[in-house]
Amino acid sequence: MTDATDAKVDAFSWYLESERRLSPRTVAAYASDLRQYLNWCGENRHDPLQSTAVQGWLATLTDDGHSARSRARKLSSLRMWIRFQQLSQPDLIDPLARIDGPKLPHSVPKALLPDEVDRLLEAPDVDTPLGLRDRTMLECLYATGLRVSELVALRLHDIDREQRVLITVGKGQKQRAVPFGRTFGTWFDRYLKQARPLLARGTQTDVLFLTVRAGQMTRQQFFNRIRLHARQAGLRKTISPHVLRHSFATHLLEHGADLRSVQLMLGHADISTTQIYTEVARERLRSLIAEHHPLSGDD
Repeated sequence: MTDATDAKVDAFSWYLESERRLSPRTVAAYASDLRQYLNWCGENRHDPLQSTAVQGWLATLTDDGHSARSRARKLSSLRMWIRFQQLSQPDLIDPLARIDGPKLPHSVPKALLPDEVDRLLEAPDVDTPLGLRDRTMLECLYATGLRVSELVALRLHDIDREQRVLITVGKGQKQRAVPFGRTFGTWFDRYLKQARPLLARGTQTDVLFLTVRAGQMTRQQFFNRIRLHARQAGLRKTISPHVLRHSFATHLLEHGADLRSVQLMLGHADISTTQIYTEVARERLRSLIAEHHPLSGDD
């Protein structure tokens, strides 16, 4: 059974990586979920392509204390695997067709207020190479809404300074062009002239944002830098690169941007993912009215 399971998981992994072009981390997560499911089916003598098997496995996960979000992720992995199976078995009936995913708690992305963004952006010491690099990276995040993985992967040729457009490759290896304003363009120019040559130390590399060792910054390294600057700015909130991405989207919508444009800039495949930011904007508007409007009813 182990050899058969290994073969199925390996074939699925190859499909995710080669055909779906998912990231190594996503492939590993989906493969792990499938292996768990197939092992459970083997131990309990279930046909993994039957809905009763899926229902039984989900019930076991619930009994074992897996969260709704964890179960939803595992169910998503199975849906992807079924689509893979249908490529070679066109007549296969989807065993998940009538299975609803677990209800997830409603969560709204956290976004900074404009003045909090300003304080964060102004925290790095731009008279030093590292400070100027960090300021430019923060400006880039807020100007374009990139994911942190997209930010650290940027190359020199990805920035079209004349057209003020940034090219990035997001989830599923999908390329998108994101426009940016004059402010980031100004910091980008200053970084290229004043900081990057010092960080490069004479090495030939096209990595845009360099570490002190002239290498590419990791996601975790930038997480640490942004938390450092958040503390320097006196921000008590938990700040991450994704918070700036949320702030980018929320502030665009608050200033009249249409949802479709924000979806394209964020690189969301489904506009429903982007619609959550309209809820953030509404909640902030309600708070402002409750706090400042004389007829809000609050004492």
